[in-house]
Amino acid sequence: MLLLVYSQKNTPRFTYVFKHLFSRILGIDVLFASEIEEFVAHNGPKISYGKQPLGNELFFQEHGLLSETGIEAIDIQVRSWEDMPIFFATSEKSAMPFDIFAASFYLLSRYEEYLPHVKDSKGRYPASESLAYQNNFLETPIIDVWTYKLKSLLQVTFPNLYFPPRKAKVHNVLSVLRPFAFKQKGFFRSLLAYLEDLAKFNFKRIGQRTQVLVGARKDPFDTFTWIVNIAKRSKSQLTAFFLLGENEAYQDSLNTHRTAFKLLVKYLGDYKEVGLLYSASSLLRYTTLQSEIKRMEEITKRKIAHAKQSYYVVNLPDNYRNLIELEIQRDFTMTYHDTVGFRAGTCTPFLFYDLDFEIKTPLLLQPIAVTSTAIHDVAVSDAEDTVLNLLKSVQLVKGTFSMVFSNEDFTSEDKNILWRKLFSETLHEYE
Repeated sequence: MLLLVYSQKNTPRFTYVFKHLFSRILGIDVLFASEIEEFVAHNGPKISYGKQPLGNELFFQEHGLLSETGIEAIDIQVRSWEDMPIFFATSEKSAMPFDIFAASFYLLSRYEEYLPHVKDSKGRYPASESLAYQNNFLETPIIDVWTYKLKSLLQVTFPNLYFPPRKAKVHNVLSVLRPFAFKQKGFFRSLLAYLEDLAKFNFKRIGQRTQVLVGARKDPFDTFTWIVNIAKRSKSQLTAFFLLGENEAYQDSLNTHRTAFKLLVKYLGDYKEVGLLYSASSLLRYTTLQSEIKRMEEITKRKIAHAKQSYYVVNLPDNYRNLIELEIQRDFTMTYHDTVGFRAGTCTPFLFYDLDFEIKTPLLLQPIAVTSTAIHDVAVSDAEDTVLNLLKSVQLVKGTFSMVFSNEDFTSEDKNILWRKLFSETLHEYE
């Protein structure tokens, strides 16, 4: 059964956000009407969106953001309603006391990231600049929570409107910046590392490096057999991303043209999805990004559909435009590297909306709830509680939970027990 939505002006912003809330989150089809006669003649479920109601229909008052074009500073006042933070307040005529659609669009489009702000040293948008962080709702998939409140309202008003069941999912992410601690570095990088360890009197590391290089022990970062064995037993999704460009530190880089690296990528690709961890250099030059994608496709012998920025830099809209141009289908950079939470306010994958061109694009953005780096220095019990609380918030709205791990998180050191437990046990109990 279709839900008819009337609006005097069906803008790209309007159709984009309505489809995310109704189709992607609630799973129902929506039809848009801009003619009053069509709306009045419709006998099925219908709602209107505008300045004033047409009659006694279920009416949602608009804030105005969805009928605008361009970007300008907006004075936003966040308040509480039924224990939920809301903004873009409306009058009592509206079925909800705020414009859920404009508020959702503001978060999904990353409107605030187009406004003037202070970037960090790597050019990243800091979490502290965001509305969600400043008003303490970053760790809540607030758009999904709002939408479930909207669902309850629709169920009361239209008891025959069918909502298909939605199942919570887990989609883990593996970010491979350094596949090996000691192996495959080449003579000069290994020599430089030896000299650095010697200067620091780090004889233990010198011994470990030597044992690995002569084949007496396994490279500590080579945890991929364990990862694959876990992945094979799990029904949850896993996408592994490999860096082909230069690492930030010269001694951490390796020759990705070597057979050992290519075989590793193919090994992961035989069991789970493989994507490109695109480098800092590729942000500056389109041709570099193009080259990295082409090389990854040559290694995997398949079209690369997924990408992730190696240091979580999202330069809107340029990053995403380049990925679209190169036919990347899904990006996994939508998170903060050092702060947990839902950067775009949702735990449901969503399409990138280009605010400069005012168009919905085909690039799907995967929301990431937490990265291991964001909670690496937190006490183990607190880190586990953080992940479990985020997981619970996603489970309540039947969304998709994604966490970024590194192969380095799974080494045999005691400090990594939590990461091994989360990856192998906890995140598979919620499939």
